[in-house]
Amino acid sequence: MALSLKERIAQEANALGFAAVRFAGADPPPGAGAALDTFLADGRHGDMAWLAANSERRKAPHAIWPDVKSIIMLGMSYGPERDPRAALLERSRGAISVYAQGADYHDVIKSKLKVLASRVQDVAQGEVKVFVDTAPVMEKPIAAKAGLGWQGKHTNLVSQDFGSWLFLGAIFTTAEIDPDAPEADHCGACRRCLDVCPTNAFVAPYQLDARACISYLTIEHKGHIAPEYREAMGNRIFGCDDCLAVCPWNKFATVAHEAKLSVRAESDNPPLAELLKLDDAAFRERFRGTPIKRTGRDRFVRNVLIAAGNSGDETLVPQVEEHLGDASPLVRAMAVWALSRLAPDWAAAVRESEAPAEADPAVADEWARIGA
Repeated sequence: MALSLKERIAQEANALGFAAVRFAGADPPPGAGAALDTFLADGRHGDMAWLAANSERRKAPHAIWPDVKSIIMLGMSYGPERDPRAALLERSRGAISVYAQGADYHDVIKSKLKVLASRVQDVAQGEVKVFVDTAPVMEKPIAAKAGLGWQGKHTNLVSQDFGSWLFLGAIFTTAEIDPDAPEADHCGACRRCLDVCPTNAFVAPYQLDARACISYLTIEHKGHIAPEYREAMGNRIFGCDDCLAVCPWNKFATVAHEAKLSVRAESDNPPLAELLKLDDAAFRERFRGTPIKRTGRDRFVRNVLIAAGNSGDETLVPQVEEHLGDASPLVRAMAVWALSRLAPDWAAAVRESEAPAEADPAVADEWARIGA
């Protein structure tokens, strides 16, 4: 028996390493636009001005491409080999989110999407466009509409087959393909993801305030991290997996098979002592080809210094002190904070002997706390 169009596309997708394939129409995901409006109106997007700038285009696929008739949603598993929360116990090492420990998933998935899109064009006789988290596409609501999973209380997609560990990609096409039915919400009364959040970033089930989320703070936030969040960050230096890792549906997840997404040694929760040595060139070389490079050296070392301050490891004090003279005020401020945590007397002595004057208010505030 000949395969149907959807079966042929799914077969090609599976051969390229996509674990899940579903299809949706091009109409807007129900309720997604209103939820985005509320999120933006409450200012929960923080520094992510691009969310507001493209909000109208984000709400409807037709606003991105008027000719689109169908959307192929694809998921690639990035399930970890071990519980990522175990890294939180190693306080002298930096905990890096699972998704960022291998090659940049944008590059990995986009290259595969382009191959698949070419094959779709051949079999479906329609024009195609591919998207991976860089255009104003609401991947998670569309994936839920297509039946790839449902948006859990942590706002991320959850799959009965792959838990919370799916990278998403989309192929828009002018071909008309029968849509799949949406997936029901299977969260039930569970609230593990809400209760585990170190900074209480969930204002309610299914509602995240990004400004309090450690993933946002360590990756997207461009400024100084507010004092009330630093201790809760622990040794998380790039992202946070807590709400994903505790999801009970992860018991069905499989370990990622894509070799390019395998954990790299340089990103495998490395020692803070190594990371504190990074200048801009060393940072770029170490994290070349990974999502971490996008954040930049200054913000990354800012995060590392917070982890150092939380580590209790006094052997890091000399390296922390070296950053008091760093060119970046982000780094200098967190060096002051970390030094005051690891060696309060040492920090006070530095404050007394050098009496540093800072043009940057945040750095000056950190020194003032020591002098108080």
